[in-house]
Amino acid sequence: MSGKADSVRTIFLALGANFAIFVGKLVAAVVTGSGSMLAEAVHSLADCGNQVLLLIGMRQARRAPSPDHPLGYGMVVYFWSFLVALLLFSVGGVFSIYEGLHKLETLEPLRRPWLAVGVLVFGVAAETFSMWGCLREVNKARGNHSLWRWFRESRQSELIVVFGEDLAALLGLAFALAAVLAALLTGDPVFDAAGSIAIGVLLCVVAVFVAREVASLLVGQSAEPGLHTALAEFVRAQPEVERVFNLITLQLGPDVMVATKAQMHGALSGDELIAAINRVEAAMKARFPEIRWSFFEPDIAD
Repeated sequence: MSGKADSVRTIFLALGANFAIFVGKLVAAVVTGSGSMLAEAVHSLADCGNQVLLLIGMRQARRAPSPDHPLGYGMVVYFWSFLVALLLFSVGGVFSIYEGLHKLETLEPLRRPWLAVGVLVFGVAAETFSMWGCLREVNKARGNHSLWRWFRESRQSELIVVFGEDLAALLGLAFALAAVLAALLTGDPVFDAAGSIAIGVLLCVVAVFVAREVASLLVGQSAEPGLHTALAEFVRAQPEVERVFNLITLQLGPDVMVATKAQMHGALSGDELIAAINRVEAAMKARFPEIRWSFFEPDIAD
């Protein structure tokens, strides 16, 4: 990966866009009676709540280490990110499917459908702006890797969640717009109900993918493969190190823990060995500022 993205800026951008979209969708849903529009309004409201939860998680993750949490609170952001994925599934996806099935039973014609179309077009424009901001930060982090590889390998759970939400929101708006236009042109409200169900299924699928990625971080995952490889090569290249037996990394929110087991060059005294290890760790932290904790074990065998 190329670097770290500004996740806080991305979240605030998405929060502002989603709240504006929610207000417009809710007014249109009440006026038109559109199930697809109501499903999208609930989706946008859920996204707003999700982004607030992410900000709470990121704030808590910055707390200093304590005796009960000696490695800090960085991983707390994974808990909030996983909770967001569950809310995206339940509040967004399941409600939209329920609303679509309910509309199939009543099949009420839309009122003032052009208002719904106008709001959805505004929503597409606002969500496109939010997605642009998100992709700009994602591109900083993914470097030359594909979006799919970044999604699978990234350790920035909050950025994964916002990307998934923005993608689901854009596709959901497209589904809702197609459903409302189809209902308008044919006069058949079945299309509107079907649009709500399609939006619900989409949200559930995105939520499952996001939850799967965040769950790996929640139970403990190494640093990104590229960073792990670079760390191992860097330690091997140090003049004080003769051989690296093992190097373990653990991603702890924005921070990384590194545990190294290596054989040092020469027959060193106790003080000389400590000084050599300190030099290697200092060089490693200077080269990789995301490393907050380093544990180095000198040995002659694995």
